[in-house]
Amino acid sequence: MDFKPAKLILKSGEIFSGINFGSSEPKIGELIFNTAMTGYQEIITDLSYTDQLICFTYPQIGNTGVNKEDLESMTGGCSGIVIKELSKIESNWRKDNDLSSFLKEKNISGIANIDTRKLTRILRDKGSQISAIVPEEYSKKQIEALFDSFDGIKGKDLAREVSTKESYIWKEPSYRKETKKNLYKVVAYDFGVKHNILRLLVDRGCEVLVVPAETSAEDVMKENPDGIFLSNGPGDPEPCKYAISAIKKLIEINIPIFGICLGHQLLGLALNLKTKKMKFGHHGANHPVQNILDNTVSITSQNHGFTISEESLNDDVIVTHRSLFDKSIQGISSKDGRVFSFQGHPEASPGPKDIQNLFDQFINNMHSQNV
Repeated sequence: MDFKPAKLILKSGEIFSGINFGSSEPKIGELIFNTAMTGYQEIITDLSYTDQLICFTYPQIGNTGVNKEDLESMTGGCSGIVIKELSKIESNWRKDNDLSSFLKEKNISGIANIDTRKLTRILRDKGSQISAIVPEEYSKKQIEALFDSFDGIKGKDLAREVSTKESYIWKEPSYRKETKKNLYKVVAYDFGVKHNILRLLVDRGCEVLVVPAETSAEDVMKENPDGIFLSNGPGDPEPCKYAISAIKKLIEINIPIFGICLGHQLLGLALNLKTKKMKFGHHGANHPVQNILDNTVSITSQNHGFTISEESLNDDVIVTHRSLFDKSIQGISSKDGRVFSFQGHPEASPGPKDIQNLFDQFINNMHSQNV
């Protein structure tokens, strides 16, 4: 494979030299670091990483290739990836393709031979940086034009861009898993939904109707659902006024609601809380989170750059989970527990199933509503 020299340029001024793999197209985005040791394919295809470049802290990426079953979205995902070393071989019985070829097909740029330890320290100290992956011969004028074309994630409604344009029924369960018959009808708002979230709902006997991000509360209730799911997704939650308005109406209707990641932040905004941009966010598969209600601790996957503001908490909302890294809010609930949300990704199997009981809680809420 022909690897050409490339550069990673941070807006803060640092320049790293490496080699290009995947797509050769110049890419710009918000550069963050991810500490997961496995799951690079799921991370790359997670729509929550839209307009972002991912620096993997694990030193070698690509060892197991990629396969069709582990995609979290069919199109889209991150803009580019930054790694220390691209594995020269792939060894896995489920492998369908190698990572570089996969990225080329998806038009995702990669740069290897980067000192990712040094880069991660920069991001930790200075915060997430607008950065670009470009060919080595790229001129200063071209680089300046690329940086002028991107002004960051804050204030940007990306959920609208990545959401499905048409509603559809999701029927696929988890890999080789027998499922229960359809017991509950769930309408899932697609703000950039991960496939494994939908699989886990199907596993638990849900008929899942996925709807576009801008679907009104009135149109959702015409489907006569037992519960509402608010998905993960990219970008800043505050510009998603259409979603916040719909969620407020659904809360008043007294129907069970469960949100994950961006869905968690949107539920918070609908409950009159506020959100704020984090310095470098949480991105990884090794994040301890404490359940405040019973003091249990779970190892979770995380991927978010915004969080619910501590100062905005009110008496109508219960904080159910907190990060043990920085004490930030990881879970909230209404006082009756009918609507609740979680900041991390319970479907991403870091523990591997430490906190999937949140899906069971959603099922129990729908069951109680129907009794």
